[in-house]
Formats: sequence, structure tokens, C-alpha cells
Amino acid sequence: MTGPFARSLRSPHNPQLKELRRALQRGEPTTGGLCAIEGRHLLEEALRSPVEVVRVFTKLPQPSLPAHIEQIEVPDHILAQVASTETSPGVVSLIRFPANRPAEEPRLPPLVVYLDGLQDPGNAGTIVRAAEAFGATEVRFGEGCVSPFNPKTLRASAGSLFRVPFQTGASALTGDLTWYWSAPRDGERADQVDWKRPCGLVVGSEARGVHSLRRQAARPVHIPTLGVESLNAAIAASLLLYEAARQRYFS
Repeated sequence: MTGPFARSLRSPHNPQLKELRRALQRGEPTTGGLCAIEGRHLLEEALRSPVEVVRVFTKLPQPSLPAHIEQIEVPDHILAQVASTETSPGVVSLIRFPANRPAEEPRLPPLVVYLDGLQDPGNAGTIVRAAEAFGATEVRFGEGCVSPFNPKTLRASAGSLFRVPFQTGASALTGDLTWYWSAPRDGERADQVDWKRPCGLVVGSEARGVHSLRRQAARPVHIPTLGVESLNAAIAASLLLYEAARQRYFS
């Protein structure tokens, strides 16, 4: 085969495409430990992030890709069958997260986000995006959380999952941190908390909130509101992370 394509796959029953579809449907890595991402935007985000782009399945050649990345030609109607989206994304890629991310010299003490049973991928991805925007140092996906490899989580993070260190299956609020959880009315007001010290933010599930065990290990903090008592998990987390960033970086 000539051109940038290493080879062509034209059957939806091809083992590689079947595994790719399975990874996207289940929101988990492939048997080889690779993560599937959809669309040109996420591919571009991956290319500028500390992850390895291993393979790209595409209907059209991607001339801007580095030569070492394998490009495989797949017809658009086959990509549509593989993808998790209603329409074909045109590009599906396999990436590898580094086994051990190089530790960056922290500018300030740790700010960790713990997702406690959060199951909505849109909320989870949005929180990771806010975590990157406002300088959080790590995101922990607790037990019962949606997978960070879920296609909707990855899309909602808009590439932030490629850059913010994260771990899965976290079961306890570990670390020498002061932990907080968002309460509608209880505890200190968000702007009165000292977010400049080593601290963590627990974000509860949409249906049940923060688990009682985590509440016991954390302090309540509330966001003053008018007319409503509670906020969407992603909105509340974003506001608290902004307040932390305001104290740490913007004041």
C-alpha cells in the first residue's frame, strides 16, 4: 500500500476493530492497555500531551501526524460501527498513558480532587477539565466511579485527562491533606477556607452525595447561593476549585 497508510481494514469483524469497539463500548482499555479516543480534537490534544499516540484508524490520511504513528485506513461506515457516537468521528485513535508520569515540581502544596462514586461521565470529565484549569495536582476516581477511559468522560475532559495525573479505584482519603466536601449550607463558606495549604476536595455522586465515611474524614464547606440550595456536582466542584486557584494564583 502506498501513501501514509500502513494497511487497510475493511471488515467490521476484523479482530482489531472488534477490540476497539469493545473498548469504546465498555469504557475501558484494550487488552494491550491502550485507551481508545474518538475524533480529531482529542487526537490533537493527545499529540500535545504526555501520552503516546500509538495507532490511528481513519477514513482519510492525517498528513500532520508524526511518521512513527501507524495510520490504518478504515472506511467511514465501518468507523461508524466502531464508534460510541451516533455519527462517525472520522478518526479513532489508540493512546498509551505513561506508566509513571514524571513528577513536576509543584508550585504550591497539593490540591487533590476525589470523585466519590460519581457516575455521570459528563460531570466527571468536566471536573477533570476544571481541575486542570484551576491548578489541581491530581484527580482520584474512587470506587464505583465512572471510568476515566469512558468515551464520554474523555470527550467532556476535552483532553485534560491526558495531562492531569489521575488514579482509579481509590478507596480512602489518603495523604497528609485537609479534606473538604461541598455541603449545601453546613461548614465554612468557600472563600473563608484556607485553600493554600495541602488540601483535597471530595465530590459526591449525583444521587447519594458524599459517602458517610468520606464525610467523617472531611470538613463541610458551602457555596453561598440565591434561590437554590444545591448545585450540580461539576458546577460546585468548579466553583470550589476556582476559589482555591484565586487564593493560590490570582490574589
